[in-house]
Amino acid sequence: MNKVMIPKFLAVALASTLAVGCANNGNKSDQSSSSSTVTEKSTDLEKVGYSIGYATAESYKESLDDLNLDTFEMGFRDAYDGKEAALTKEQMQEVMTKYEEKKQAEMMEKMKQDAVTNKAAGDKFLAENAKKEGVKTTESGLQYKVLKPGTGKPVAGSEMVKINYEGKLLDGTVFDSSYDRGEPVIFPVEGMIPGFTEGLKLMKEGSTYELYIPADLAYGETGNTGIDPNSTLIFKVEMIEVNPKMPEQPAQ
Repeated sequence: MNKVMIPKFLAVALASTLAVGCANNGNKSDQSSSSSTVTEKSTDLEKVGYSIGYATAESYKESLDDLNLDTFEMGFRDAYDGKEAALTKEQMQEVMTKYEEKKQAEMMEKMKQDAVTNKAAGDKFLAENAKKEGVKTTESGLQYKVLKPGTGKPVAGSEMVKINYEGKLLDGTVFDSSYDRGEPVIFPVEGMIPGFTEGLKLMKEGSTYELYIPADLAYGETGNTGIDPNSTLIFKVEMIEVNPKMPEQPAQ
């Protein structure tokens, strides 16, 4: 008989929960001997099981925000103990497919709503920001402010640059920072999002700029990791060197 196909976003969570059951139970039968409370004095296997379970729930609570934990545990125990399933394989497959379709539809609707909200917030911010002293707006809609002028080599176009930078959202959330990693990075000028590339081309060695990048010059309606759809981005960029010497690659 074919196994029930589990949606990908559930598969890892269920696999991890299986590990919890195995860690908590060396035998396949009753787990009543295990303590219902985990403390520093619990056995190593009890603490391993709790740790995996906690990490799994923490990682997947957003995508599994409506999971019925009671029936989940019932199904897990029935399968683990070799009991006959309360539903047929076909019924389980059908309900899992519908559930995945429902969650995907909800996710797409949320992305659409976020895109509208973020676009409005970005437009409002840029309109107000454009009036501030020192802020300039290019033809494309990119805004920038020179925090420190540079006197070194200008960025011409397609070369590599060595920079320090910090990227954040309008609410101040930092989503990427070379400062946090403790070292500058080397980027191809043309390899970045359009607004970032345009901003780099305005800079000279030794300069520090703040870039205010509209969503259509950033990640647009698709967004990116840690960046919601239609987010306006703010970057602080320090231009260290144009066409830097590339680090030597280790010998093979």
